[in-house]
Amino acid sequence: MLSRRLFFALTGGALAAPVSSWGAGVPAVLDHILLGCSDLDRGIAFVQRATGVRAALGGVHPGRGTRNALLSLGEKHYLEIIAPDPAQPAAPDPYGLKKLTEPRLVGWAAHPGDLDQFASRLRTVGITFDGPTPGSRKRPDGGLLQWKTLNLQDDHQGILPFFIEWSAATVHPSLDAPSGCNIINFAITAPNDAELDHLCKLLDLDVAVVHGAPAAFRATLQGAHGSITLSSQNPPKLVTR
Repeated sequence: MLSRRLFFALTGGALAAPVSSWGAGVPAVLDHILLGCSDLDRGIAFVQRATGVRAALGGVHPGRGTRNALLSLGEKHYLEIIAPDPAQPAAPDPYGLKKLTEPRLVGWAAHPGDLDQFASRLRTVGITFDGPTPGSRKRPDGGLLQWKTLNLQDDHQGILPFFIEWSAATVHPSLDAPSGCNIINFAITAPNDAELDHLCKLLDLDVAVVHGAPAAFRATLQGAHGSITLSSQNPPKLVTR
């Protein structure tokens, strides 16, 4: 069984490839992508320079050592900028955020619908997981966001998502986070791996899998200032107008 550590690797050739060569479109099941950085203010400024939109502070994750800022990427999709919380210096750092010298994608979430039903189906096909686990976070305005998450025990070198179901009483972050930016492409890159293709089908992930490169995932965002391609390894590629 593979560990849950992220395996960050993309070749220079893969990064240089045009967007159309690594699969067009955005998975319908994609809920949000996590952009890790060592300092939240710098991460917010970085995204604003690239897209022209400033992410809004989201809140902190007590016990997890992180805080975030959010940016809508269109209906049912959003960007979570995640960084260490200075008020929780002794908390764990599962994504290695404190060591990052530049922003990196560190994870993504999919919304499969009813998470209990999804868990039951995974048991039927023999996929092991942890959860569903309830979670919550207070917003700066005092509102409470609530959700449940499910994590695969084998996330295939960190490129498969975790799964989320938002509480019916919670407004999805894509609806009230700052708008003006959209995600126009998302894909996984991997070696020629039939197992990964099979897993994506079992998990109902309508995501493009581009074979022939090391395991990673990446996304292209489009804003008023131009577009930027973010990945789980290489430096971001910014294209301004």
